[in-house]
Amino acid sequence: MKLMIISDIHGSYTNLKKIIDIYEEKKADKLIILGDILYHGPRNPLPDGYDPKKVTELLNQYKDKIIAVRGNCDSEVDQMVLDFDMMCTYTRIYLDNRCFFLTHGHHYDKEHMPYLNKGDVLLYGHYHIPMLEEKEGIYIVNPSSISLPKQGEKSFIIYENNKITILTLDKKVVLSKKI
Repeated sequence: MKLMIISDIHGSYTNLKKIIDIYEEKKADKLIILGDILYHGPRNPLPDGYDPKKVTELLNQYKDKIIAVRGNCDSEVDQMVLDFDMMCTYTRIYLDNRCFFLTHGHHYDKEHMPYLNKGDVLLYGHYHIPMLEEKEGIYIVNPSSISLPKQGEKSFIIYENNKITILTLDKKVVLSKKI
């Protein structure tokens, strides 16, 4: 199974459209969204192409392919317009004999770890900085933001065949590791 993992859209239709085009090109099976879907929040500037309504319309076309968690900028009113669940603080998926713990990053992160076993993967956004580390046998991964990166370029993750690759929207590899 091929996963595309993104975070921190913050209402940017322009960058989400690029991601969806890459999702189709790479023939990913699922689109994982690690929160902060529609709104930019009070500390962030407006991202390029800010249009939460168009973001909603585009994502709803992929509702059967999306697994999402709630970010700190997401609210109950967002769930009213989205046709996929996104209100959980975290969720787990099991793939390739490992647990992937999906969260936004404002409750769980590399400093506040959930219970995981060696070989498992903690995936979170929130910090807008790409990361691919291993700590005591647990992989800690952050795709950064597709709209408002704080370090480096706008980026996302492809996971396939036990390999995690962080790529920019121009499809340049930032980090890659076989796990």
